[in-house]
Amino acid sequence: MVRKIDERIVDAAVVGTATVPATVVQMHEKLERPSSLQGTTYKIKTPLSEHSLYVTINDIVLNEGTEHELRRPFEIFINSRNMDHFQWIVALTRIMSAVFRKGGDVTFLVEELHSVFDPRGGYLKKGGRFVPSLVSEIGDVLETHLRSIGILTDITDEHQRRYLDEKRAAAARLLGGEIEDGEILEDGGFPTSAEICEKCRTKAVVYLDGCLTCLACGDSRCG
Repeated sequence: MVRKIDERIVDAAVVGTATVPATVVQMHEKLERPSSLQGTTYKIKTPLSEHSLYVTINDIVLNEGTEHELRRPFEIFINSRNMDHFQWIVALTRIMSAVFRKGGDVTFLVEELHSVFDPRGGYLKKGGRFVPSLVSEIGDVLETHLRSIGILTDITDEHQRRYLDEKRAAAARLLGGEIEDGEILEDGGFPTSAEICEKCRTKAVVYLDGCLTCLACGDSRCG
């Protein structure tokens, strides 16, 4: 049978007249903070400020050493020498940390942060990706972190990968150069005439075979 005790899931196996519990701890808001956590720090450099932001996400490891071991985000901190955004950054990190500790699906935070637009306009990151706001870029960091610990996974299948390779090769032939996955994003080598993709927000949309096609995510709109 399965019982829920103090927000922990207990699978009880009956052996004779004795009950032997095997406890699997899930993430919940009453879980006490350990004395040490595993953390990763990410650097954000934007054209909005001469000072960088440093985003640190600390993870807790649940059921360590067992088949039920999980790594989950527990708290987030953002530091910078630029004090212009101090109040809302402190508020944002406290709210996000509270959501982490509550447990459940935290991936919705990525989409919520990505949907925030700066009324003054966004900016292009290295690699041609358009960022609508600083908050959205914090969402990028969170997405990267959730992928690194296995909560989010790359849904690009082999068929889509081949499709992207074919489109990049076709664009390379038209442009007389080479387009390589990954390397081009690092060097910002998408065509200068490319437009911003409405789906992935990368400046990588070119006109191929009568269609506007994104060389970053494969989104295509035929004209």
